[in-house]
Amino acid sequence: MRYWWQGGSAVLVLGVAIGLAVGLNVRGLWPNVPLHATATHSSERFAIATGPVDASVEAIYVLDYLTGELGAAVINNQLGRFMSVFSYNIAGDFNVTDVKNPKFLMVTGLADVPRGYGRNIQTRSVVYIAEASSGQVAAYAIPWTQTYQSARKPQTGSFLPIDKINFRTAPIRD
Repeated sequence: MRYWWQGGSAVLVLGVAIGLAVGLNVRGLWPNVPLHATATHSSERFAIATGPVDASVEAIYVLDYLTGELGAAVINNQLGRFMSVFSYNIAGDFNVTDVKNPKFLMVTGLADVPRGYGRNIQTRSVVYIAEASSGQVAAYAIPWTQTYQSARKPQTGSFLPIDKINFRTAPIRD
């Protein structure tokens, strides 16, 4: 008894399928799904993360645990230099001004806030910061202006607090 793949039929069918997939992809008819990746890392005193600000560039976010200083910088993709710098001190938002070692966590997320939001938020990502001892989580955004990036103009400013929520309902005792 002879099987159909022994005669080369399977190789022919497989070759046609692969050729069709490659051809559709080259012609732009194959559906493509863009990949979005962010990076986050932390140490005992700092956290660092990345997140997109528009379709062509991302920001790097840095949080200093000791001072509560949150900073962001965006490279101008035409000049290859950091042309946009933003900062904000989060310590007052979490009431950790008298805490010696607050425990923060930081990640970024996609949040394409509508352009007419009223607080000039035009970035595609927000920064979520959690304070582990209190269970509070706050969201921040930068007042990004794409026209400044295109015109190679520097941008500076302060982060804009979006909202804050408390996920811990039970008090923690030392």
